[in-house]
Amino acid sequence: MAKSLKIILSSALFFGLAYGSATIAEGAAKKYANCTELNKDYKGGVAKDSKVKNIGGKTRYKPFVSKDLYEANKSKDRDKDGIACER
Repeated sequence: MAKSLKIILSSALFFGLAYGSATIAEGAAKKYANCTELNKDYKGGVAKDSKVKNIGGKTRYKPFVSKDLYEANKSKDRDKDGIACER
């Protein structure tokens, strides 16, 4: 009885943590007020996918790739190359 109770509680804890971390990761992407704020968290800016190329010239940092984060901050992509706030 005690062994089966341990197994049930362990499984519930495991699945509870797995489900909880999945819902946190699926949360809404943060919208930044400006590029200075975005670059504090993502030095190279945010790209909508890994295939985009920077058309604004040479950059110092590689952009972070996240479609959701890019879409939330799309207005900060001044040259419309698919990378917001590139540096």
